[in-house]
Amino acid sequence: MLYYLFKYLEESHQFPGASLFGFLTFRAAVAIILSLLISTIFGKRIIRFLQKQQVGETIRDLGLEGQKEKAGTPTMGGVIIILATLIPVLLLAKLDNIYIILLLITTIWMGVIGFIDDYIKKFKNDKEGLKGRFKVLGQIGLGIIVGTTLFFHSDVTIKEKIPANLQVETVAGQQSSIQFYPEAKSTKTTIPFVKSNEFDYADLITWIHPGLEKYAWIVFVLVVIFIITAVSNGANLTDGIDGLAAGTSAIIVLTLGIFAWVSGNIIFSDYLNIMYIPRVEEITIYIAAFVGALIGFLWYNTYPAQVFMGDTGSLTIGGIIAVIAIAVRKEWLIPVLCGIFLAENLSVVLQVGYFKYTRKKYGEGRRIFKMSPLHHHYQKSGYHESKIVTRFWIVGILLAILTIVTLKIR
Repeated sequence: MLYYLFKYLEESHQFPGASLFGFLTFRAAVAIILSLLISTIFGKRIIRFLQKQQVGETIRDLGLEGQKEKAGTPTMGGVIIILATLIPVLLLAKLDNIYIILLLITTIWMGVIGFIDDYIKKFKNDKEGLKGRFKVLGQIGLGIIVGTTLFFHSDVTIKEKIPANLQVETVAGQQSSIQFYPEAKSTKTTIPFVKSNEFDYADLITWIHPGLEKYAWIVFVLVVIFIITAVSNGANLTDGIDGLAAGTSAIIVLTLGIFAWVSGNIIFSDYLNIMYIPRVEEITIYIAAFVGALIGFLWYNTYPAQVFMGDTGSLTIGGIIAVIAIAVRKEWLIPVLCGIFLAENLSVVLQVGYFKYTRKKYGEGRRIFKMSPLHHHYQKSGYHESKIVTRFWIVGILLAILTIVTLKIR
């Protein structure tokens, strides 16, 4: 809203300083500062409100050190992250940008699912919360919305560079610095470790018959549904000890912010030889606000936590990360970038699968880990949760660096 106000003031009245809001970097800087202030200043008030409403965490006795002391800590703190993200975005972003619209829908959609889950747990005294099938249906619904919009919307395009041997020479007999084909719809995405770092979803079915290309949208939507479901559930499982989910998510989102800014800049995308995606740079504003909200939330969520994000926060965080990755066409980097989420997910799958297999084969279930998800295994091994969180953050930083490096490994 402020963006449009200052744009009007600049164009109609040449208001001093109004032109600053035309710069992406300035709006991103204001967004992160504003979200930090909202999450830290108003976060305390929200925590007090949750305490008055007796929205305390019910802790199951799993035999973990320091677990009982956390009973009664306010949950549903994900509301802090959501508000601290949405307010700066609504004020500073271009609200007619399709990527911003999709992220706003994602935030509200997943926030509502998580809120319902937390509400059922706390106010209906149902420890299971929202039934798993309804969560999955909600994730599928969001995947359909995001997938079809990204596939069919006219503003979702890419611009491919014209090969050097086909570029048109200027009057002086020299090639212009950057020459691109016109914007075009495409099902191409980024994939690491291959020659061009690109993969076309249409190739998954056109090898059968070229005429099947018109059905590529079905393949794309199915992939989007899978990614949103996997990442949101991964973030949900990671939210088990103080500061773990918020900290690792901030690292992931900051890395995606670099991708968004570079991919939306025609000069830098050409220099780094990565896919140029018009209008995607506006996501940088959303990411800046989101990172500020996560860091501000950590003010109250680091050990010992004064508030937990609950499913209101964790499901929302996972959904946002997934949609950003898909929008900047870096979703195939998720297994590396979101390696912490992947490890947490796999630890649960392996633990449950191995337990069922050994129970059927030997008559008693056996375990791979002392407890799953993975962070609980380290707790059971005697590590303090602060040390676990810090080391997971370090691993997350290393994975983020590796993710960026993969773009140059071809």
